[in-house]
Amino acid sequence: MAIIITDECINCGACEPECPNNAIYEGGEEWKWADGTDLQEVELPDGSKVDAYENQEPISDEFYYIVPGKCTECTGFHEEPQCAAVCPVDCCPPDPDNEETEEELTAKKEWLHV
Repeated sequence: MAIIITDECINCGACEPECPNNAIYEGGEEWKWADGTDLQEVELPDGSKVDAYENQEPISDEFYYIVPGKCTECTGFHEEPQCAAVCPVDCCPPDPDNEETEEELTAKKEWLHV
């Protein structure tokens, strides 16, 4: 499952540089699939395709956020999610809306970093 940043976030930014997939962005900042990955084009669940370098709308305007499609819980990089490990207010819990198995997280890591 992906990690989520809750509204308890104090916007300290400690988590952002720790993410090996570049899945964490400051509130209000647009994001790209290509940031920190090897992706060139992404096929979305509806079958449409998007250029990985195209800006995407921010998920939150208020505080740091994690793009679920890019979060692998640091699988293949670290033993535990680094955002949660460095968060001073413990606001990086597992996202119950984006549960994934270890195998799914590993496959996502391989997809992001060809």
